[in-house]
Amino acid sequence: MVHVETKDFNKEVSEGVVLVDFSANWCGPCKMLSPILEDFDSKNDDLKVIKVDVDKQPDLAAMFNVMSIPTLVLFKNGKMVGSKLGFMTEDMLNEWIKEAK
Repeated sequence: MVHVETKDFNKEVSEGVVLVDFSANWCGPCKMLSPILEDFDSKNDDLKVIKVDVDKQPDLAAMFNVMSIPTLVLFKNGKMVGSKLGFMTEDMLNEWIKEAK
């Protein structure tokens, strides 16, 4: 999973299906979600998972109206196709992404 800065964000989400994890190091639910996302990323070749630290990239968080974390935002070829707030299990992730694709 790649940590993305503002300057690289549009390039990272421009092609294919990309799941963006808006989170912070101090966030408990974010810490619980992180290993699930890493495992999910390694199992899904047709999808890329990237992280945005809201403390280091507040402009990106504001751009997508991230008010609470973790917030997951799904992009397809550069276009936002969905978002979810809070902790998710791997099964919940699979179901949501299948619906959003």
